[in-house]
Amino acid sequence: LSVSNLHFLYASLSCESLSVGSTLTSFFLVCLSPGEIVVNEVNFVRKCISAESSQDDLWGKLICTNFKVSFIPQDAPPKQKSQLSHLLLGAHDIPLTCLEQVVTVNDTKGKKKVLGSNQKLKFNPTELILYCKDLRIIRFCFDEAGPESAKKVCLAIAHYSHPADLHLLFGFEYQGRRYHESKVNGSTPRGGLQTPIFDRSSDWDREIKRTGASEWRVCSINENYDISPSLPEQIVVPVSLADQDLKLYSSFFTGNRIPLWCWNHPGGSALVRMASISDPLQQKKIEQRVFTAITKSHPQRSDVFRSDLDKCLPNIQDIQSAFVKVRQICVIDPFEESEERWLSSIENTRWLEHVRAFLKHSAEIVYHLDGKNASVILQEEEDRDLNCVVSSLVQLMLDPHYRSLIGFQSLVQKEWVKAGHRFLDRCNHLKKNYKEESPLFILFLDCVWQMMNQYPAAFEFTETYLTVLSDSMWIPLFSTFLFNSPKQRAQHLMDFAKNKAIPPGEDQVVYFPPVWDWSQQFSTKDQTLFNNPMYIGKGAACVQNGEVKTFKRTKKNYSSTLRGTSASMRNGVKGADETLPRRGSLVSELKPDFSPVKDESPSERFFRDWFSRPADQQGLLIPLLIPSHVALWRLFFLRWVPEACIPKGGPVTAYHKLSQLVDEIDILQSQLRQYKGPSPGSMPLPSPGGPLSDQRRMYFKASSPNDPPTPPDFLTSSFPFTPMGNLCRRSIHGTPISKFLNGARIWLSTETLANDTV
Repeated sequence: LSVSNLHFLYASLSCESLSVGSTLTSFFLVCLSPGEIVVNEVNFVRKCISAESSQDDLWGKLICTNFKVSFIPQDAPPKQKSQLSHLLLGAHDIPLTCLEQVVTVNDTKGKKKVLGSNQKLKFNPTELILYCKDLRIIRFCFDEAGPESAKKVCLAIAHYSHPADLHLLFGFEYQGRRYHESKVNGSTPRGGLQTPIFDRSSDWDREIKRTGASEWRVCSINENYDISPSLPEQIVVPVSLADQDLKLYSSFFTGNRIPLWCWNHPGGSALVRMASISDPLQQKKIEQRVFTAITKSHPQRSDVFRSDLDKCLPNIQDIQSAFVKVRQICVIDPFEESEERWLSSIENTRWLEHVRAFLKHSAEIVYHLDGKNASVILQEEEDRDLNCVVSSLVQLMLDPHYRSLIGFQSLVQKEWVKAGHRFLDRCNHLKKNYKEESPLFILFLDCVWQMMNQYPAAFEFTETYLTVLSDSMWIPLFSTFLFNSPKQRAQHLMDFAKNKAIPPGEDQVVYFPPVWDWSQQFSTKDQTLFNNPMYIGKGAACVQNGEVKTFKRTKKNYSSTLRGTSASMRNGVKGADETLPRRGSLVSELKPDFSPVKDESPSERFFRDWFSRPADQQGLLIPLLIPSHVALWRLFFLRWVPEACIPKGGPVTAYHKLSQLVDEIDILQSQLRQYKGPSPGSMPLPSPGGPLSDQRRMYFKASSPNDPPTPPDFLTSSFPFTPMGNLCRRSIHGTPISKFLNGARIWLSTETLANDTV
């Protein structure tokens, strides 16, 4: 075979580099996962890298499989150190579920069309533009490709990115093959997963014990989802409520969702979430019984406060609208053209306003739980959207356990996955109902990042971890983000097990694992990018008198900073107007000097007192919410934007130096331990060299005297992502479609293009 005959040949034999002689340097290789097949392909495709010039563009083969869109460059560039190396996706791969829109363009005829499933294309495309849910814009040109082949691959991508049913998502084929392969290889139970999944009573019992919720119990009235399909099979309820009463009350709640315990404060107050009561005639009676039971669970029989989130927070349509607008400004619009008013434009999208609103309301709930030692009920009509965000943020502010990596993952599992958040609808994986789509989970991650940005030593994980977690929503290989409810998950996985000949009784976590086993996606080395070098945790190591010891904290006394006067009760519930602070006067209006204010409310005094003291990174955390302290999450929104990429700049430069410092400390501690021998309270740390060096905690290793003083060239503000080839807007000058794309004020939609000739 000559070299020219091999230029556009691909092989699906393995993902390893070939060594067949210098004449085969352009041999193409497509990496196929178990169960993955190629459904269409086209040769001689140009991937656009820059809108201004084509000299950096890549030539290669465009392939559509039943899992992803894959581009294989003719001359593969050297691997960039600045990129995470995904074990299942190459640098030029896009999962089909990550595709927001597939747009075909014919420049010569001035035509364009957004493709859906089973649609016809009446013109031969000269370009394909892929708009991705992770905010990438990928552009391919078919200058030299066969017109029919180009059309077929475009239609295949559109068809396979619009699955007709949930079981057609690639994860069901992939995990079936992976399960049987792992059984042959002999895998460990649950794959060594450390994160609690809350699919068994023991997980809930441990959480009750950990939080000291002695007046709450695990009940199984929802076993086999007999009561509600959207609640977990095990539910934590007050000890004073009998199972038969709960069954009776359930029919009066929306979706039969009886109140669900979330967390207990050391002082005895409980955080509970609840759906609305659908029968107004029974509302007062049911509320009184439920709230009385929650009051009895408190050691001081303290009052119960109810917060109706539907009345005080933006709805899912508002959140979706704001996200579309901020995405437009960050990704679609030319970055340099709106630079002068760019920050104002971001603020006008209301995205940051919504972030502030959720953080502020969560802080208000913290005041009731911690400052007044009162139990709180979060009420939402269906208890599956806003409640997920607020309950998670409240626990994150109050409980340092949830600021560890395992704790945070258990929080998402408990308050989102098991609590029945509609991931399938809100992520719109099947692209069927755009009215139900809303980025609530991304909003939550943004709120978490705001807290990380203000308290960088309080979280064990990094913003890289949060960004990778958001990207994992669009990889349909894990059970975490695929379903609308626990019952839907159980039914689909049961059918899946039958179809794939998986033995009855096998653990679902084994044959269709959640996202929390990161070894499915990243190497051990790349996973160290999740580790925060500044983290001050319970297991932080210190050196005392030459001994490496674990830093232990005395148990914090959560006695309230302030005890408010008892308010009047209505059926055991405080009215919202009696305890909420004056509008606009809480955290967002705190004065820089935190000086006392005349006629200060109890809640304002609570927050002023807290902000006047140094923050305990392992205690209560309350975010500052004045506009200057709530910023755009740049790594998430701007990582693909070349104009916003700062070489050797951004937070990663500090992360790089701190990681090196922590790694050097780890080495010194290890050497000290080897010199003195281990002590009973010592903390196991990796060896500084040899075969265990890959187990070191930090991605960046300790510097040597020969290292240059400046950061490495590959470090940018987008690290560990790269905008190169991942965001290609059309040039401002040129064809009508270029002007159309530049002038579009929203993410391209079928409605926008309805009047265009195709």
